[in-house]
Amino acid sequence: MFRRLLAAALTAAVGLLAAGPALAQKTQLTVYTALETDQLKAYQAAFEKANPGIEIVWVRDSTGIITARLLAEKANPKADVIMGVAATSMAIFDAEGMLQPYAPAGLQRIAPQYRDPKNPPAWVGMDVWGATICFNTVEAAKRNIPKPETWKDLTKPVYKGQVVMPHPASSGTGFFDVTAWLQLWGEKDGWAYMDALHENIAQYMHSGSRPCAAAANGEYVVGISFEYRANREKAQGKPIELVFPKEGLGWDLEAVGIHRGTKNLAAAQKLLDWAISDEAMGLYANNFAIVAVPALSKPLPNVPGDYASRLVKNDFAWAAKNRDRILAEWSKRYESKAAPK
Repeated sequence: MFRRLLAAALTAAVGLLAAGPALAQKTQLTVYTALETDQLKAYQAAFEKANPGIEIVWVRDSTGIITARLLAEKANPKADVIMGVAATSMAIFDAEGMLQPYAPAGLQRIAPQYRDPKNPPAWVGMDVWGATICFNTVEAAKRNIPKPETWKDLTKPVYKGQVVMPHPASSGTGFFDVTAWLQLWGEKDGWAYMDALHENIAQYMHSGSRPCAAAANGEYVVGISFEYRANREKAQGKPIELVFPKEGLGWDLEAVGIHRGTKNLAAAQKLLDWAISDEAMGLYANNFAIVAVPALSKPLPNVPGDYASRLVKNDFAWAAKNRDRILAEWSKRYESKAAPK
C-alpha cells in the first residue's frame, strides 16, 4: 500500500514538473484601460480564447486618471498595452514618445479618420463614444421640467440644481464635452456657455458613467454622459430618455496602442491584431453605434440612425495640444462644484 502511494505521489510530482515550463510560458500582459468594467470580461474572454498562451491583467480607471498615471510612470512604465483609452490621450502619449508604432493585421480596414495617420500608426481606433443626455422622465414630471432638445436649453433657470456632468480632468467624456463646445462655438462663446451651464450644475462627477446613473436613479433630472451607459441604464428599466442635442455631439475614439519598451512585444502585437479583428469589432458594435471598421457598425436601440452625422468635427491634435491649458481654465472657473475624490 505504502509503495503504491509513494509511486502515485512520485508520478504526480513528475507531472507537475513536466507541466511547469508550459505553465511558465503563459505571458501576462498588463493592459491599462478606461473601458467600462462591464465590457472587460467579454473582451478578455474572446482574446484569451484566440490566444491561450496570453493572459490579460487589467489596470482600469477613468480616462483622466489613467492618462495621468501613464504620464507619471513614463520613466518607469508598467503597462505593456494601452487599450480603450481616448485618442486625445493617445496623441499625448505619442508626443511624449511613449508609444511603439505598429501596423496590426487588417489595418487597411480601419477608416482613416479612426487611426493615427502615420505609417506605421502609433495607435489605432476601436470605436466611437459620444455625448448623450440622460433625462429622467419621472423626476422631470414631478418637477414640471421639460425635456431639453439642445445644449443651450440646459442653461435655462428651470434646470437649476438638476444637471450633473463628468469632470473633464477625470473623465474622457467630460473632456470631449468641453472641447466640443469650444470647437462648436469658438473659445469666447464656448466658455460663456459653460459659465451659464455652471449656474445650473449640481455637481461635476469623476466618471463619464456616474452622471447617467445618478439621473437614472432619480438623484437628478439630467445627467450628461455617453450613449453606452445611457443604453445600459435604459435596458435595466430605468425611467430615462436619451437626448442627442441638436447643435452636435462631442465624441472621442477608444483606441489601442503598444507602450514603448514593453518586454512582451510579441504578445502586445497579438492583442493589437485581435483588437481590430472582425471578432473584436463585433463585440464593440454590441456597445457602440460606430466602430472603426464602418462596415461592421450596426444600429443600436435608442441611438438615431444618423448618429455619425451628428458628431462635431473633432480635432484630436488640437485637443491633445491644448489639454493642460483647457483643464487649467476649466478648473479655475468651475472646480467649486467638483465632487469629492
